[in-house]
Amino acid sequence: MARRSDGESVLHKHLRVLEAFDARRPFLSLTEIADAAGLAPSTAHRLVGELLREGLLERMPDRTYRLGVRLWEFASRTPGALGLRELARPWMEAVHARVRQHTQLGILSGRDVLFVERMSTRDAVVNATLIGGRIPLPLSSSGLVLLAHAGDDLLDEVAAIPWPHPTRFGVADDAALRDRVRRIRADGFAVLAGAIHEDSRGIAVPVRGPHGVVYAALGVVVPNDDSAAGPFVELLTVAAAGVTRALEDAYLPDGGVSPDAAAHGIQPLISTSTATLEYFAARAPAAPDLRQLP
Repeated sequence: MARRSDGESVLHKHLRVLEAFDARRPFLSLTEIADAAGLAPSTAHRLVGELLREGLLERMPDRTYRLGVRLWEFASRTPGALGLRELARPWMEAVHARVRQHTQLGILSGRDVLFVERMSTRDAVVNATLIGGRIPLPLSSSGLVLLAHAGDDLLDEVAAIPWPHPTRFGVADDAALRDRVRRIRADGFAVLAGAIHEDSRGIAVPVRGPHGVVYAALGVVVPNDDSAAGPFVELLTVAAAGVTRALEDAYLPDGGVSPDAAAHGIQPLISTSTATLEYFAARAPAAPDLRQLP
């Protein structure tokens, strides 16, 4: 990988430009990109131009920039996000129909929980989660579930770095974090009340894959009131088990991809009609490129 004289790869500098954008700042000027990415204006101008030519950024009529749709195209091809979301969605819908607040699915990404799906109602309580958004692991019930099943090395790393404290009800410090993780490992679920907003309570359980490895956290955000957490935990546990069965159906018990998945890419992970899957399989061994159809 090509590197500049400062030792930073060119790819990493491109990623710094892309990371300047988030759900709260979807449109940025060139100056704002340079400031957020910590780049000289001339360097930002060059990198932005390269990303524009590849469709990874798009320029708006007012001369601001946004992330390009091509990034979504790439992301949609990965079973790690697309497949999990597809398989989990029916179970999330069942949970959401009962809870009618927020239902969400998060995966581990570094020291954060990355939310890949969320369902909400307009009159639900405050929830800081955004699809494609990140929250430090200690701040959410989903993050704590993922941290509890990620191993002690990550726990040591997270505990050593200060995390935000939006309210006085969050996980206070290293000792409190380790105690919370021990309880989650013993109980099999996490409840975190008022940590991001005092009116909201997060409840989450792990979603396991074919080997018992935790793939994701399935959670709800509900009012922070006196209602018992048990019914929510039970509902989430049933749904998580359903997602696990769906993952097991998509992959062999030995962890290899099923014959259908090996032959047809991520098709077994896509929720669609049988006729559609048969159509894909008949056209090509991988997902068809409709631009090449006769």
